Amino acid sequence: MRLLKALIALLFVALGVLFGALNRDPVRIDLGLTHIESLSLGTSLLLAVLLGAVLAGVVITATVVWPLRHRLRRGAGKGQAADAAEAPAATPISAPEGHD
Repeated sequence: MRLLKALIALLFVALGVLFGALNRDPVRIDLGLTHIESLSLGTSLLLAVLLGAVLAGVVITATVVWPLRHRLRRGAGKGQAADAAEAPAATPISAPEGHD
């Protein structure tokens, strides 16, 4: 499985390098207060995709993962106390009569 993941990662790196090499035209990115002129089109597009993926991960973590972890921790504390209170006392099991 590690080898497969490494090969997939290597494939994406190769595709990124190829994409950057095929899109070497310089672009000017205007950010409102400042601008960036020295990036190639491929580099700027790959950076935009990377930034979008990072921002999506942050949003998903903040809106889904943290609330679910909080609910899981809160429920785990209540669940352990409730399970201990509701658990019946252990009774020994005897062998059925008439079977020797």
